[in-house]
Amino acid sequence: MTDNLQPVIDAALRAAPPAELEPGKYYAFHTPGGIREVDLTGPQHTGTPPRKAGTTTVRDAASWSAYFTKHSSEASEVYADSERLTVTAVLNAHAAESPSWGDHRLILQLRTTDAWKQWIQNDGQLLGQEEFAEFLEDHLPELLEPSSADMLEIAQSLQAATKVDFQSGVRLSSGQRQFQYVETTTTKAGQKGQLTVPETFVIGLIPFEGSEGYRLTARLRYRITDRGLRMGYKLERPADVLRTAFTDVVNVIDGDIEQPVMNGAPA
Repeated sequence: MTDNLQPVIDAALRAAPPAELEPGKYYAFHTPGGIREVDLTGPQHTGTPPRKAGTTTVRDAASWSAYFTKHSSEASEVYADSERLTVTAVLNAHAAESPSWGDHRLILQLRTTDAWKQWIQNDGQLLGQEEFAEFLEDHLPELLEPSSADMLEIAQSLQAATKVDFQSGVRLSSGQRQFQYVETTTTKAGQKGQLTVPETFVIGLIPFEGSEGYRLTARLRYRITDRGLRMGYKLERPADVLRTAFTDVVNVIDGDIEQPVMNGAPA
């Protein structure tokens, strides 16, 4: 009897008018082949994603705070990693009583400035006399003490004394270094002279794009070789300055948000 009714049931189902399904809901139907499921909860049906997700990377504290303020909640977590120089927010982190997805994140990835990179690149290196002078000229805006005008005069003196034979360098009581030389040009051969350079000088550098500036002390390094006078500098604790700059950035962020900033990185 049931077998005789099945064709009638199938025909009735096929003849039934189509039903309009509402996006955003989940449906299940009895069909001759069994239960059929229709999922209309996906973004292709609703036009909106089921939740916020993805990772956004910004380059300064102001941009980080703006995005965090827009998307954070009480459950959001913030981590500062001094080794990677990053501040990461898990915007949809686990709440105290309920788990969450943890896949909506905000990362502050700090980038060092070109000036910082260039001073670090030559830190501890001995350059040729003219090359060192050109470096000083190219970085006059960062030279604080002595003034950029005084350092420009020193750079020009170095460039003018390329055809000389340096014989000695002595430290003066003023804290400067004085070099004795003898002219080797045909017109002034044998003529003696002196060149005075500060033994220490202070520079001002902005470590990160969008951050504050910091003072660093550079100590003069030199060597008199058969190739002439070679000069350079050694920065005092640049790594400490970088850590201080990162800490100051984190403190700015910490002052803008209610959530605590934890030391480390999220899972």
